[in-house]
Amino acid sequence: MNSNVEPAKGAVCSKARLFDEEYLLDPYPLYQEFRDAGPVIWLEAYGLYMLPRYVETRRALEDWESFSSAGGVTMNDIMNEKLSGGLLCSDPPRHDSLRKVIERPVLPRALSQLRERVASEAKGLIERLCRQKKFDAATELAHHLPITIVSDLVGLPEEGRERMLVWAPANFDCFGPINARTNAAFPVVGEMVEYAFSQCVPGKLKPDGWAQMIWEAAHRGEVSLEDAPFMMNDYMGPSLDTTIFATTWLIWLFANNPEQWRKLRENPAMIPAAINEAVRIESPIQNFSRHVARDVEIGGVILPKGSRVIVSYGSANRDERKWGNPTEFDIMREDSNEHLGFGHGEHNCVGKNLARLEMRALLTELIPRVERFELHEAKPAINNVLHGLKTCRVTVH
Repeated sequence: MNSNVEPAKGAVCSKARLFDEEYLLDPYPLYQEFRDAGPVIWLEAYGLYMLPRYVETRRALEDWESFSSAGGVTMNDIMNEKLSGGLLCSDPPRHDSLRKVIERPVLPRALSQLRERVASEAKGLIERLCRQKKFDAATELAHHLPITIVSDLVGLPEEGRERMLVWAPANFDCFGPINARTNAAFPVVGEMVEYAFSQCVPGKLKPDGWAQMIWEAAHRGEVSLEDAPFMMNDYMGPSLDTTIFATTWLIWLFANNPEQWRKLRENPAMIPAAINEAVRIESPIQNFSRHVARDVEIGGVILPKGSRVIVSYGSANRDERKWGNPTEFDIMREDSNEHLGFGHGEHNCVGKNLARLEMRALLTELIPRVERFELHEAKPAINNVLHGLKTCRVTVH
């Protein structure tokens, strides 16, 4: 992006480098500074606007005609061009056609057929880990369902599938502005794109898998044949790390807030609320962006057509103008379902129902077996967009 552009009148200018490692490790103090400063921030280092508060972020996500995804949702032009054929970088009516195909196997009715399989897999996993007592929740727990079940359901070729855990975070690194992480990730994403075009094709895909369903829809004319390879990314990337990180944060949060775990054990019906609260307070995706398609006023600032704005889920989800005690993990919070951690509006997360199904199955099995989690070690994963833990070692009691 062009950092020499003059900011719009009324936008608060900041020289802070939000995507430097120190802020990615702990972005929350800087988010607080931004929210206190105003509704629209101009990040001089990147030539990008940012919406740090809840109301303005939600409004932008609802207004796709002004805040376009078709103009790209990443913070650099290189990646926006590469993603031009996918669901993420589209607006209605094209977005509606693509989404109808992508979400078909993850709608509640379709997922109801998976519930028993997921529950059975979760039960076996939790029984084993509880016998083990000490384990890494980030790898041994959170990886299991996305890798064993979701990868199988997507139905990608076996050869190369093991690279998905490398491709997914690299994909999200490329959503940030150009920096060392972005440049290092481009070749990895190139490998993923090559895999999508050369391997994720009829004859190599599992016949009854979700990826094959995309090609079948393309041959029926529901989407174009040109779009089909790009749509593979909607299954290869977002279905893994976001769910893995959300699951890991749940365990970390309960380990650090044992009274909340006690409340959940006393009232397992609060599992959906607990999941929402975890996604709110530690949003696995912190920031996306939108292209400003026309001059638009937001927060009293006229954002000019052609500019780019960061919609900050991570900051909005901790906005004290919206949430009481926003830094407190509280599963009894009545409005936690209004978080933006799964996005909002046209581009709300396609896989959110699947993610919730997986996390709910794990918590259901943990509740009767675990009185408390003892946290030994937690190490953060560094990513331009994703927010998570690569290590979370616990002992269950």
